[in-house]
Amino acid sequence: MDPLDRYEPLVDDFAAFRAVCERPLGHVARVNTIKTDVERAKRALDEEGVEFESPDWHPGLVKLDGTTTGRTWGAFHGWLHGQEEVSALPATVCDPKPGDRVFAACAAPGGKATQLAALADDRGLVVANDRNLGRLSALRFNAERLGVTSMAVTNRDAGNYSLAPFDFEAFDRALVDVPCSCEGTIRKNPDALDEWSLQRIESIAGTQKSILQRAVQATKSGGTVVYSTCTFAPEENEAVLDAVLDGEDCRLVEFECGLETRPGVTEWEGEHFDSSVERAKRVYPHLNDTGGFFCAKLEVTG
Repeated sequence: MDPLDRYEPLVDDFAAFRAVCERPLGHVARVNTIKTDVERAKRALDEEGVEFESPDWHPGLVKLDGTTTGRTWGAFHGWLHGQEEVSALPATVCDPKPGDRVFAACAAPGGKATQLAALADDRGLVVANDRNLGRLSALRFNAERLGVTSMAVTNRDAGNYSLAPFDFEAFDRALVDVPCSCEGTIRKNPDALDEWSLQRIESIAGTQKSILQRAVQATKSGGTVVYSTCTFAPEENEAVLDAVLDGEDCRLVEFECGLETRPGVTEWEGEHFDSSVERAKRVYPHLNDTGGFFCAKLEVTG
């Protein structure tokens, strides 16, 4: 069985879903507002003769026609950062402000973490953590190239993260973009499902729960935690939310994103989830011609 076939009951136009999954993604870049502004970056692309368009939901993204981000003048100077369109969603939903302390639980290679820093005008603190030491070199490189000065990089297990080294007791916001089965990345990585198995999904879901749980615990009351994955599997999405809602002081809240989405599912293969998981958003590739994604916004209540 093709792994994606299991999601036919969840997708309203499965033929369109499958057709888009077989098409490669185009190249998208995010304007790095730490070094420039959106209009200046777009003028530079015009002067370079690079054709592009911006999605309505996020004018700070540019869809490049006929070239890759790395070949542009703007990328060389840190004005642009290659980032898949839908992966710009969770940091946008997290919406940090200048002065905020933000936890990026699984931050490497740094696209979302540097976006958090830019959204806060590089005036605050982004604690960019990753358990994989090898991936931290990419995170550090990207932060330096993009001119981020508000970031602290740590190498710890996010599921047992300690605030002891810091001079504060809780974060204002957290972005929990967890490792996952990556089903939604098949358009940019056709080999993504080669190692797919239900056992792997079940195993990684346990890790996801512990990371989200710790992020909620480490965020102040009234603070925001955003949970995101690039998979379609309810075991890694709604089931994780359901478990954390049951064990921690938090609630799911509505949010707008400008993309066409579908609500979270409340039932999957005989398992029922908290009805509020409908407030999460599923982004299927055929809805916006993007990769696949899942995003949820939580408010800490304890």
